[in-house]
Amino acid sequence: MTHPLALIALLPLFGFLLNGVFATAIGGHRFSHRTAALVGCAGPMAAFALTISMFLQLQAGDYAPIVAPLYRWASFGEQGFDIGFYFDRLSAIMTLVVTGVGSVIHVYSTGYMHDDKSFGRFFAYLNLFLFFMLLLVLGRSMLVLFVGWEGVGLASYLLIGFWFDESANAVAGRKAFITNRIGDAGFLLGMFLLYRTFGTLDMDVINQAIASGQGAILPAALVGLFLFIGATGKSAQIPLYVWLPDAMAGPTPVSALIHAATMVTAGVYLVARMSGVYIMAPETSQLIATVGVLTAFMAATIALVQTDIKKVLAYSTVSQLGFMFLALGVGAYGVAIFHVVTHAFFKACLFLGAGSVIHALGGEQDIRKMGALRKHIPITFWTFLIATAAIAGLPGLAGFFSKDEILWFAFASQSGGAPWLWALAATTAFLTAFYMFRLLWLVFFGTSRMTPEVEHHVHESPWSMTSVLIVLAVLSAVGGYIHIPEFLAPMLPLPALVPSLEHYEHTLLYVSIAIAVSGVGLAIFLYSGPESRVQSIARKAAPLVALFRGKYFVDELYDRVLNRPLVWISEHVLLRGGDRMLLDGSLNGLAALAQRCAGGLARLQTGQLHWYALLVMVGLVGGILWGWRGV
Repeated sequence: MTHPLALIALLPLFGFLLNGVFATAIGGHRFSHRTAALVGCAGPMAAFALTISMFLQLQAGDYAPIVAPLYRWASFGEQGFDIGFYFDRLSAIMTLVVTGVGSVIHVYSTGYMHDDKSFGRFFAYLNLFLFFMLLLVLGRSMLVLFVGWEGVGLASYLLIGFWFDESANAVAGRKAFITNRIGDAGFLLGMFLLYRTFGTLDMDVINQAIASGQGAILPAALVGLFLFIGATGKSAQIPLYVWLPDAMAGPTPVSALIHAATMVTAGVYLVARMSGVYIMAPETSQLIATVGVLTAFMAATIALVQTDIKKVLAYSTVSQLGFMFLALGVGAYGVAIFHVVTHAFFKACLFLGAGSVIHALGGEQDIRKMGALRKHIPITFWTFLIATAAIAGLPGLAGFFSKDEILWFAFASQSGGAPWLWALAATTAFLTAFYMFRLLWLVFFGTSRMTPEVEHHVHESPWSMTSVLIVLAVLSAVGGYIHIPEFLAPMLPLPALVPSLEHYEHTLLYVSIAIAVSGVGLAIFLYSGPESRVQSIARKAAPLVALFRGKYFVDELYDRVLNRPLVWISEHVLLRGGDRMLLDGSLNGLAALAQRCAGGLARLQTGQLHWYALLVMVGLVGGILWGWRGV
């Protein structure tokens, strides 16, 4: 009988197979939209219900990990690689988030994608994505995790480029796929070193060995660095973050699924799961904290000037992921997972709310062509407002609790905390509150900038979409009261604090509130007034605005430093020198030689009898002379 843990992952896979075979069939019987939606939603929802059941079972067993060995994948001598699932406190939280938020995104998609010609194919891809993500978080072995890791890369390629008839979408999917493969090379190297050291890839066994002192021979700093390279690809950190904003090319539910609770948090989960390695590698942890806070700040500055509603949220995701890695880098692993959970709630609500706005405006995404929408789509407005307040860090909402704890440990943790980390993160928190309320104001407040034709057709989204927004808005409001760090403390203890800094906790709490309120207030002040107010500031800060709008010109830098040289090498060295001169030249040269030899021999075949008789006589004479050579 299949173990329930395996069934959690297999249920979405069944949905993929059914929709993949019947909903996308050409000719013959095909699923209707209703049947495809039912099949697509049933798997994730059943997996969510089963996850709750397994969580209650875990709780009843005093949180002793549930291990489900399934079968041996490969054997060599007495060793081998096993396929098995592992369910502990960390994987339980991640699985609940993936199946729970994933399920509501599937439900939302039934309304958002209703008129799409490839409705069934879309749900097949969504189910496939969820299957690989569950494989990633439930896998006991790093090898199983890596299969899921690569699988979500494949599924994201399919979903980002879902509307592949437009070349820009196909390019965006390819960019995401290739960028992640660069990071995956680092992941593989780290995995090889772990196996060489411990003879196993079971992550719980590796962590136990490190905890018992058997990791002394492990090159922890190098392994941690390699795994973090993989994480920078999946979780969009410097320098491999460039794919994530372009991932907006896919349908909005795809953006919500990738950005909120699944693929982009995989790197955070990996570092938290392998925390034993990073505890032994303080230098690598410090690098993670530095990269995280710099990514958070840079992405926030870019978000300040974006005009596409989904691009604002995309750079916001990159920034929030930076906060998570900042927490990981200072040893607050449970706090990072806490922010993963709260971020899943409010970012899913924001992306799906953006999808509701786009749906209401007939596909318009430019916030400069919106305004005054709160009266037309009130449910979308109120849910978007709650989620915006949550990500801005306003007191009492989900984002406030997790972000405040990140700021605190960035300041006072003995495991790499520093005032400069707090200062840069606090500045980023201010920018977050500002650009998110800028977005809210330009979309829902002020005067309408819509054309009369668009404004005439503005309507609230169907209940299948708005009901999901309400659920996520409630979670965005109350999600911070779930004490994730305390729940994870037995396996991911919080770092010790610098004693001389402990008395600053309440002061920094008030500063954090003031930062959020100031960002909100500045956004309202600037954008509730005349446009000349913002335009005047933009003119005075023109170089900075150009830098932010150019996204620091990182894509252009990659194009000049990497893309163009590689294209030149491919064309002039590999194509002309290698393929045409070496391969084609050698093959064509042999063919020409054979042709010349054949041409020479063909001259003997003239069809003239006297010529043949002469050749026979020459042969006979030559044979006789050869036979008489020794006489």
